[in-house]
Amino acid sequence: MGEVRTLPELQGRTRVFEDRADAGRVLARWLEPEWKGAERGIVLAVPAGGVPVGLELARGLELPLDLIFVRKLHFPDNPEAGFGAVGEGGALLVDPEAARFLGEDVVRAVVLRERRALAERVRRLRGDRPPPRLAGRPVLLTDDGLASGASMLVAVREARARGAERVEVAVPTASGEAARRVAAEADRVWVANLRSGPPFAVADAYRNWRDLSTEEVAALLRS
Repeated sequence: MGEVRTLPELQGRTRVFEDRADAGRVLARWLEPEWKGAERGIVLAVPAGGVPVGLELARGLELPLDLIFVRKLHFPDNPEAGFGAVGEGGALLVDPEAARFLGEDVVRAVVLRERRALAERVRRLRGDRPPPRLAGRPVLLTDDGLASGASMLVAVREARARGAERVEVAVPTASGEAARRVAAEADRVWVANLRSGPPFAVADAYRNWRDLSTEEVAALLRS
């Protein structure tokens, strides 16, 4: 199990970052002693919200940036809530209690739907370009925050399956439960703004917050 590192001065607070880019710069300054210019290191951002964080994080650490694709499994009657996640390489995480409640047929249908949506996002943001080679490389995963931790846990498993030498996670904000959940499988989890919950919302860590479209993410990656 990996350790969870936090910034004590930001712990338990809300509205601590101006926006996702600001959060990425905070992470970069914090991780610089251990990650700046890491040999063969790479930052992998989870679209959509992880991309502006990842751009600043990778820039500050002088590392290449690429994407790792995961998607939440949404409840059919509540698209804001999730019961697991899927990854582009086939990793799947399903909450067993939710699966019993929904039934096998519904879970199968949701997984199929989200895999199709994930494949479309990969097509639009990566195109024909192959995913980065991770074998033997230290990998730093990032997103704009961890609520349940399910999506990031799938990302960790995807990176491991692709042969990453070490997998660490750096996020601006997370609930304590989510951070511990991800740390159970990551080598280390960096959380600048650790907060208790429930209730917990990633957005509460930011003064300026909005959802990003795939088109906006593509434009950021081209800039």
